[in-house]
Amino acid sequence: MKSFFQILLVLSILFLLSVKLPAAPIMTTADLVAAAEKALPGTLLELGPGTFSLAQPLRLNSGVTLQGAGIGKTILTHAPEWRGRTDTLPDPETNQAKFDRSGYLIHLADKAMDVGLAHLTLTGPGVHGAIFGSGNTGVKLNDLHIEDFQYAGIRSYSWKGAKIHDCTFVDAGQRWQKGEPGLTGGITGGGIFVIWIADSEIWNNRFLRTKTAPNEHYYGIKGRQGKRLRIHHNTFEVNFSIEFPFENDADIEIDHNVLHGTVSIPKQGGGPVPESGRTFHIHHNLFKSSYSIEFVRNGVEINHNLFDFSTDQDGGNLISGFGKASAPGPASFHHNLINNPGRGVIWINEPYANLDIHHNHIRTRTTSTPRTEGLFGFHQECDFKSIRITDNIIECEGTSRPLLRNDASATAVVENNTLSNVSDTVRYENRGTGKTPGPGGEVAFDCGVNGEVSVRDWTVNPR
Repeated sequence: MKSFFQILLVLSILFLLSVKLPAAPIMTTADLVAAAEKALPGTLLELGPGTFSLAQPLRLNSGVTLQGAGIGKTILTHAPEWRGRTDTLPDPETNQAKFDRSGYLIHLADKAMDVGLAHLTLTGPGVHGAIFGSGNTGVKLNDLHIEDFQYAGIRSYSWKGAKIHDCTFVDAGQRWQKGEPGLTGGITGGGIFVIWIADSEIWNNRFLRTKTAPNEHYYGIKGRQGKRLRIHHNTFEVNFSIEFPFENDADIEIDHNVLHGTVSIPKQGGGPVPESGRTFHIHHNLFKSSYSIEFVRNGVEINHNLFDFSTDQDGGNLISGFGKASAPGPASFHHNLINNPGRGVIWINEPYANLDIHHNHIRTRTTSTPRTEGLFGFHQECDFKSIRITDNIIECEGTSRPLLRNDASATAVVENNTLSNVSDTVRYENRGTGKTPGPGGEVAFDCGVNGEVSVRDWTVNPR
C-alpha cells in the first residue's frame, strides 16, 4: 500500500505534466513565418526583441494575435530585396479587386475575425504599408509604432468592430506626386486609410509629419464611408487630420481631439441624413488651423469646440464649402469659442439651408493681411429664412469687420447677438429677445492622446 507521501508525489508530478508552460518567444523571421502558417484561432504569436525582416507579406488568420516585446524592441520591416511596386500606387481607393496587396508587411486573411497586433514597431520605407485587411471583423490594433511607408500605415476595406488605439503614425500616409519616376496622379494615402468601416473606435493615437516637401499632404485618418464610428482623444500634427468625403456617412463622432489640420467631410449636395439625424457630430475638440472644416454635409452638429488660431494664420475660413450643388442641410454650429478667425467663420460657396449658428463666442483681432471680409459668407441663392445667426457674442478688436459678406445674407434671421466693433449693423435688425448670448458657461474639456491638453475656455495648457 502506497504511503500518503508517495500518492502526493504522484499527484504533484501529474499536475506539473498537465500545466502548459508558456512557449518561448519567437526569435527569428523564419520561425515567425512558420508559426503564422500553422497558427490556429486563439494562438498568441509572441515575438522576442529584435528585427524581423520579411521577404513577403506575413499572413495572419482568424483569432491570431501577433505581439512583440514592445515598441522599439520588436521591429518588423521588409528585407532589402522586397520593394513595393510603385506602378500600382495610388490604389483605386474603392475598387478592392484592383488593390495591390503585395506591398504590405502584414496581410490579414480575407474575412478573418478577431486578429490582433500589439507592442510592435512596423516600418518601411520601401513597401506600401504596414497592415492590409479586407472584410475583417473585430480587428484589434494597439501599442504600435508605424513609420515611413509609401502609401498608408493601415489600409482596410470593409471592417466592422475594429479597435485602433495607443498607436503612433509617423509619415505613414504619403502623397504620390505627378512627375515622379514611374508614378502618376496626386492621391494621398493616410496613417489610417479605411474604406467602409462600421461600429468601430479609434482613440489615443498620435499622427506626426516630419517630411516637408513642397505641396506634400499628409492625412491622419482617411476614409470613404463610416457608420457608427467614434474618433476621439487623438493628436493630429499633420495638415489634413481627418477626411471622410463623398460617400453616405452616418453617426461619425469626432471628439476630444487635438487637430492641427483640416477635418474634411464634403459631399455633393450635402448627402442624405440617416435616421439618427446625424452624419457627423464634431464636439470638444481643439482646432489649430484656420482652415478647420471642409463642407458641405447635411446632418452635422458642431459644438463645444475651441478654434484657436494665431493672427498670422489668416488664410482660411473656419468652415469652407467649395461645391456648386445646392444642399438642404441641416447643420448646427453652437456653443463654440472662436479665437482669431482668418478670412471668416463660415463661407459656403453653394446654396445651403437650415443652418443654425447660435450661442458662440467669436473674437477677432487684426490679422497679418489684414483680413476685412465679413465673418459669414453665403451664396446669394441660399434659403435665408432657414439660416439663423442668434445669441452669439461677436467682438472685433482692432480692425472692424462686417458680420456678413453680401446684402442678400442680411435677410437671414439675425437676432439677439452682442456685437462689438462690427461694421455692418445697419443691414439687419438684430432685435433682442432677453436671452443670454454666448456659450452660457465654461467650455472645458481635456483632449488629445490620454487627454494631454487642457482647454478651459480660451486657455490651453498641457496636462
